[in-house]
Amino acid sequence: MLLTINPENPQPRLIHQVCESLRGGGVIAYPTDTTYGLGCDIFSRQGVRTIYQIKQRDARKPFSFICADLSDVSRYAHVSNLAFRIMKQHLPGPYTFVLEATRVVPDSLVTRQKTVGIRIPDDQIALAIVRELGHPLVTTSANLAGEAPLHDPHDIEQQLGRQLDLVVDGGIRLGDPSTIVSLIDDRIEVLREGSGDISWIHQL
Repeated sequence: MLLTINPENPQPRLIHQVCESLRGGGVIAYPTDTTYGLGCDIFSRQGVRTIYQIKQRDARKPFSFICADLSDVSRYAHVSNLAFRIMKQHLPGPYTFVLEATRVVPDSLVTRQKTVGIRIPDDQIALAIVRELGHPLVTTSANLAGEAPLHDPHDIEQQLGRQLDLVVDGGIRLGDPSTIVSLIDDRIEVLREGSGDISWIHQL
């Protein structure tokens, strides 16, 4: 089911409808500041399992998740002073920052090294969903493992809609996936170059 939401001023009634689906263990496709993502409440075991099935993804590769703001991040990850400064400067934005996980994070979203990938996208729909939900939202590109991300919500509905509870239509998103930067032990390492510029790293 396609649900069209205003990307600049998301309608609270529709955001509430999305979150009711998520609270019931639903899985959605939704826009971010890069491309479309698949998501569920990080505390929904069934939702996380469903996304692994949709993606046909190796269960040993955890998903990242979206937080509402930096204070929210600190509940789910250990944030050093350096990490906080970097994230404050570049978020919201097209980055995924890898940090050491706290015990609050479900095991299915933590790597063997006890790390997590966290995003705060510069997208009003995604942030409105997370704020209303009250929990972080799983984020992984809307595609099958090894295939190109889908940018048009109508294509997502056509290809994946039967496996999803909702497809949030916020318009076409043509960005590349987020840039992934590890901040573990205050060592800055680019794990994947994507939409986020990395020139600032060389200026630190």
